[in-house]
Amino acid sequence: MVSDRTQRPAVLVTGASGFIGAVVRDALTRRGSAVRVALRTVRDRVSGDVVEIGNIETFDGWRTALEGVACVVHIANVAHVGRQGVAYARTVNVDATARLAEAAVGAGVARFVYVSSAKVHGEQTSDAPFDERSPLAPREPYAQLKVDAEQRLGEIASRGGLELVIVRPPLVYGPGVKANFHVLLSAVARGLPLPFGSIENRRSLVYVGNLADAIVGCVHSPAAAGKTYLVSDGTPVSTPNLCRALGEVLGRPARLFPFSVPLLEIAPPLRKLTRSLEVDDSAIRRELGWTPPYTFEEGIRATAEWYLRAAREAHG
Repeated sequence: MVSDRTQRPAVLVTGASGFIGAVVRDALTRRGSAVRVALRTVRDRVSGDVVEIGNIETFDGWRTALEGVACVVHIANVAHVGRQGVAYARTVNVDATARLAEAAVGAGVARFVYVSSAKVHGEQTSDAPFDERSPLAPREPYAQLKVDAEQRLGEIASRGGLELVIVRPPLVYGPGVKANFHVLLSAVARGLPLPFGSIENRRSLVYVGNLADAIVGCVHSPAAAGKTYLVSDGTPVSTPNLCRALGEVLGRPARLFPFSVPLLEIAPPLRKLTRSLEVDDSAIRRELGWTPPYTFEEGIRATAEWYLRAAREAHG
């Protein structure tokens, strides 16, 4: 189902009701873009130009959905591969992505912005941050699927004259964040003792508002055509300092105590908190003139305040 079509060339956003996609949709609208959103089902709270696609892995109406579209921003994907299995995740993250790109070529879409992940370069850095020239070295299924999708998109774009732009963010946080960052938020908010006092790492993060702004730049800037960009808030942060920043806004000073880092790393989920993953995003800043509109402190404050509001609403 398609509603409220405009006459201006539109930007189609997939995953537009999700954590990242909703912020990208709003950022594009504020920039003056005509935005068309692709949703699994039409929701009452989403109005305007909407395409209901059902299951993205089986949707076959992209040619109609892409009429009048100048750019696609593709965000929809399976984020947690283990829950539904690698085979299913591949049908969504790789095969459906390729079908959308093929349809975009057929519909005369000029640009395709694909939101990938910094994890295509690996799970940790040591001597130097990742940049766009770093080797692709995925260490887990999600990252491998991102690599596969990037490569399929590159082949389609080169054959069909499509301007492909790839954005590789590190860990994204902000209001609505889930998974490990939400667990950390909850632990700090509850005043739980955390064994992170001995960790000395460097983690690049990106606030969802900053990522959305960078994506908008990739949609509109002629210089972005054919480019791949890492993006972040800027200065990396250690896990202890992240906990302290959260605690300051939550009003619950982080309770950190020293503990053996090698022992912490025995538990795979904790390795992401102990190791460094730093990215160099100087390319997008230099080539597109991009700077994050929000500081790390502003992003953390917005995230923590959202968490507190949600907690109050959940408890009446």
